[in-house]
Amino acid sequence: MSDALSAIPAAVHRNLSDKLYEKRKNAALELENIVKNLTSSGDHDKISKVIEMLIKEFAKSPQANHRKGGLIGLAAVTVGLSTEAAQYLEHIVPPVINSFSDQDSRVRYYACEALYNIAKVVRGDFIIFFNKIFDALCKLSADSDANVQSAAHLLDRLVKQDIVTESDQFSIEEFIPLLKERMNVLNPYVRQFLVGWITVLDSVPDIDMLGFLPDFLDGLFNMLSDSSHEIRQQADSALSEFLQEIKNSPSVDYGRMAEILVQRAASPDEFTRLTAITWINEFVKLGGDQLVRYYADILGAILPCISDKEEKIRVVARETNEELRSIHVEPSDGFDVGAILSVARRQLSSDFEATRIEALNWISTLLNKHRTEVLCFLNDIFDTLLKALSDSSDDVVLLVLEVHAGVAKDPQHFRQLIVFLVHNFRADNSLLERRGALIVRRMCVLLDAERVYRELSTILEGEDNLDFASTMVQALNLILLTSPELSKLRDLLKGSLVNREGKELFVALYTSWCHSPMAIISLCLLAQAYQHASVVIQSLVEEDINVKFLVQLDKLIRLLETPIFTYLRLQLLEPGRYTWLLKTLYGLLMLLPQQSAAFKILRTRLKTVPTYSFSTGNQIGRATSGVPFSQYMNQNEDGDLEEDNSNSSHQGINFSARLQQFENVQNLHRGQARTRVNYSYHTSSSSTSKEVRRSEEQQQQQQQQQQQQQRPPPSSTSSSVADNNRPPSRSSRKGPGQLQL
Repeated sequence: MSDALSAIPAAVHRNLSDKLYEKRKNAALELENIVKNLTSSGDHDKISKVIEMLIKEFAKSPQANHRKGGLIGLAAVTVGLSTEAAQYLEHIVPPVINSFSDQDSRVRYYACEALYNIAKVVRGDFIIFFNKIFDALCKLSADSDANVQSAAHLLDRLVKQDIVTESDQFSIEEFIPLLKERMNVLNPYVRQFLVGWITVLDSVPDIDMLGFLPDFLDGLFNMLSDSSHEIRQQADSALSEFLQEIKNSPSVDYGRMAEILVQRAASPDEFTRLTAITWINEFVKLGGDQLVRYYADILGAILPCISDKEEKIRVVARETNEELRSIHVEPSDGFDVGAILSVARRQLSSDFEATRIEALNWISTLLNKHRTEVLCFLNDIFDTLLKALSDSSDDVVLLVLEVHAGVAKDPQHFRQLIVFLVHNFRADNSLLERRGALIVRRMCVLLDAERVYRELSTILEGEDNLDFASTMVQALNLILLTSPELSKLRDLLKGSLVNREGKELFVALYTSWCHSPMAIISLCLLAQAYQHASVVIQSLVEEDINVKFLVQLDKLIRLLETPIFTYLRLQLLEPGRYTWLLKTLYGLLMLLPQQSAAFKILRTRLKTVPTYSFSTGNQIGRATSGVPFSQYMNQNEDGDLEEDNSNSSHQGINFSARLQQFENVQNLHRGQARTRVNYSYHTSSSSTSKEVRRSEEQQQQQQQQQQQQQRPPPSSTSSSVADNNRPPSRSSRKGPGQLQL
C-alpha cells in the first residue's frame, strides 16, 4: 500500500474523498496522468497497488464521499491504462458493479458514470461481465431516483448498441435465461428495458433471436395488457416483427409457441386475445405437420373466440376454424380424433350458441372423414349429444340431430338412438313438449320416416309407463297427421286396404297406437278403415270420455278441415258408398259436447253432405228426422251390416284381432286409472278420519276445561247458591255419551 501512496500525492489522495465533485474530478484527472506514466514505464505492480488502494480505501469505504471518489478514481485508472486496461478489468469492474446496489443514490449514479467511461475504453473486452452488468442495469432501470435512471439508460444504450452488437464474444445462449427470468416482471421501466434489448438483439444479423422466441414469447404477450400504452405498443411492434420473420423463415418451432398462444387466446384482455388468435391463424396456415399434435389445443382456443364480444376476434377465429377444418390429416399422421371430440364435447356446454354450433360441425366433419374412429369414442360423447337435444336453440338441436342421424346409419346405432330418444322423452316431459315435434320430424327427414315410426312403435308397444306411452303416441300421431315431411308416409297408409306395404305399416303402428283411442281413430281415418273406426268408437266406455280425450277429439275435428283430409271430405260427396265414414263422423259428433266449437264445426260439415247420392232417395231426410242411423246401412241377409266398398279388400288385416288388441290395452289403462282413483280415495279417507278424531279429542278437552271453570269452589256458599239459580247450560242438558259441539 505504501507503494501506492508513494505514487499518488497526498493532495490527490485527499481530494478524491472531498465532498465537492470538482475537487474529486480534478484529483481523478491527476490520477489518470499518473497511471499513464506508470503504464508507459511498464510499472504494473504499482498500477495494481493503486487499483487495490482505490478499492479498499475508497470503493469499500463506509463514507459515501470516499466511495464516490473510489468510483471516479477507478474510471480514471482505466482511462489511463487505455489499451492495457483489459488485463485489470477483473479487479476494476466488480467493485463498480457492486456499487449499483449502494444505498446512496449519488453513489449509484457515479457507479453508472464510472462504468460508462470504463466501457468506452475497453469496448469488446467488457463483454465478459455482460451478465452481471445486464442484471444490474435491469434493476437500475426501475431505480427510484430519476437521475440514476437517466444515467443507467445512457449506459444501457452504450452496452446494447456499441458493445454487444459489435462483439463476436457475446453468447445469446447465456443471455436468454437472464431474459426469460425477467420477462414476467410487472414494473413498466423494466419491461421497457427488456423489450428494448429484444428489439436490438433481433436486429443483429448474427444473432438468431427467432430460434429462442418460445423462451420469451409468453412474456411479450403478457406485456400486451400493460397499463402503459407505450409498453403495449412496443410489445406489439416486437411481436409483429417476429411474426413477419416466422412467415419468411423455413424452420420454426411452431409447437412450443402454439402452447403459449392457446393460453393467451383465453386472456381477459381483448388486445391480447386478438393478437394470439391472429398468430394462431398464421400458424395454422404455415405450420403444417408440425401442428398436428396441437390441433385439439388450438381448436379449444378457437371455439370460444368464435363467440367473442369483439367482432375482429370473431372474424379471425371463424377464418382459423375453417382453415383448420379443411386440413386433410389422418390418424396415422398423429391426428388425435379422440382429443378433438373431447374438445367439441366440452364446448357443447358453452353459454354461446355460435360456439356450440361449431362444436357440432366439428363432430359432424369428423364423423364424415373418420367414421370408424369416431364410433370408437361414441360412448364418450353420446350422452352429451342427447342432452344437447334440450338446447334452447333450434339451430343447435337440428345440428345435433344431423350428427345423430350420421351415427344411426348403422342398424345397431339406429336402434340405440331411438331407444335413447324415447328414454329422454320419458325422463323429461318438457323435452317432448318443446322439442318432440322438431326432433321426430328432423329424424324422419334425415333417416327413413317409415323406419323411424316403425322403430318408435316397436319400443312403445312394450312401454311399461302407460301414461307416457299414451302421451308419446298422441304426439307421434299429431306429427303424422300434420307434418309435410311425413306426406309419403300418409300416402302409404291411405293404401293400407289395397296394398301390402300400407297394410304392414298400418299393423306396425296399430300395436302402439292402441295406447290412445283418438290416435287409433285418426289412424283408421288416414287408412280409410272407416268401419273399424266406427267399431272402435262404439267400443268406448264412459270412463274413456274424459277431458284429455275431448281435447284430442277437438284437435282431430279441426284437422279434418285441413288439406290433409281433403280426400276424406270429398268422399262425403258419395255417402251411399262411404256409409261407414258417415257413421264414424256421426259417432264422433255424438261424443262432443253440443256447445263446443268442434261440435259446431263437424255438424256444419255433415250438413253439407248431399242427399242425391244416397242409393235410397230420402235416407238423409229420414236421418235428420230422428230415424236411427243403423236403418240406413246396407244389411246382409243375416241382418249384419256390410262394409263400404272401399273396405271390401282388407289385404289380410284381421280387424277383429286388432280390435281385441285395442280393448286389451285400453283395459290396462282403465285398470291403472281405477287403481289411481282408489288410492287417492283411500288416502283422502284416511286423512279425513285422522282429522275427525283429532277434532273430537280437541272438543273433549275443551268440554273438560269448561266444566272445571263452571264448577264452584267448595268454600264459597254464595257461589253455590248463585249457580243453583242459573238456568241449566247446554252442556248440562246433553245426554250420556254426547259430545259438546
